[in-house]
Amino acid sequence: MALNIKPLADRVLVEPQQAETTTASGIIIPDNAKEKPQKGTVVAVGKGTKDEPTTVKVGDAVLYGKYAGTELKLEGTDYLIMRESDILAIV
Repeated sequence: MALNIKPLADRVLVEPQQAETTTASGIIIPDNAKEKPQKGTVVAVGKGTKDEPTTVKVGDAVLYGKYAGTELKLEGTDYLIMRESDILAIV
């Protein structure tokens, strides 16, 4: 699926993973108690700044801060757009 969005500079578009619906022991977590996911997949990447090119690439699984990025909805799918510096690690 081709998106009609191209992040600028050091921005990255991430599709968050779905929140866990059950615990390891099998207890079902209600919607109002679910944690915001902190892992996702990179969907689009900007070119970087003049001094620092981007290091992540499309398809990378990444970890990011709990309150990182700006939520946006495109074509019925939720995404986060954030600076590359908000990404903590590539998994």
